[in-house]
Amino acid sequence: MSTAPEATQHDDHGQHFHRFLILGKEKLFFYHLALYKDSGHNYQAVFTFEVPVALRDKYLEDLKANENKWVFYSLYCPDHFELPKLKEGKEFNVHLERVLVSDNGDTRTFQTMTENLTKVVCKPTDVLHFRKLGGMDYPDYLTYLVFGEGKEIHIAHQLAQHPNFDEVVTVTPDQTIDPATLKKVPTFVIESIKDPKEAAKESKLKKGQKYQGKINGSSPLIDFTVGRQGWWNRTSLNNT
Repeated sequence: MSTAPEATQHDDHGQHFHRFLILGKEKLFFYHLALYKDSGHNYQAVFTFEVPVALRDKYLEDLKANENKWVFYSLYCPDHFELPKLKEGKEFNVHLERVLVSDNGDTRTFQTMTENLTKVVCKPTDVLHFRKLGGMDYPDYLTYLVFGEGKEIHIAHQLAQHPNFDEVVTVTPDQTIDPATLKKVPTFVIESIKDPKEAAKESKLKKGQKYQGKINGSSPLIDFTVGRQGWWNRTSLNNT
């Protein structure tokens, strides 16, 4: 297994090589790792890709061994293409990566887990959310995008103004969220917490604690318990 490290989120500034965070166990979701100041990466996007069983199994096995550690997982695509091409449908090659996080959360080291490239497929219907960054004011309250399936729900901090923080957390809601609603990747507003309106130093959501949120800020309150953090970045997101 190759474990060549990369000390930052992206080392391909100016070139459109992409990374996609891997989320979930039952059904896999993929979240593009955005950069505000790079025109090739300044998109917040959520996908479902078709991935080979062997790659999925390798990810799940390693996740099981590192479930309680500050470790993330991503697909690294060395193919050069503009991200909006995925909306038309595309096949591309990836490596599976394990992402180690420093104690202060500000540095990530990417370790390649696969020796050979693996082909994945993105159909137009796999593009669940796709937005170019910019033109969005900070919200008053902590606001996330919500997606997932069944009881395995993921929330990604909505990237509004710059600077900001990028976070994805898996949560367990007390009640079922309508599957048709989840496919639209609506916002999830937590009115008990003010949005920090900056690159926060740490997550406002604590693992194991219960909070309440509203779909699109207007639904009945949904109780949820915070689970595993699947991504955190407040450095290269803003500076690259």
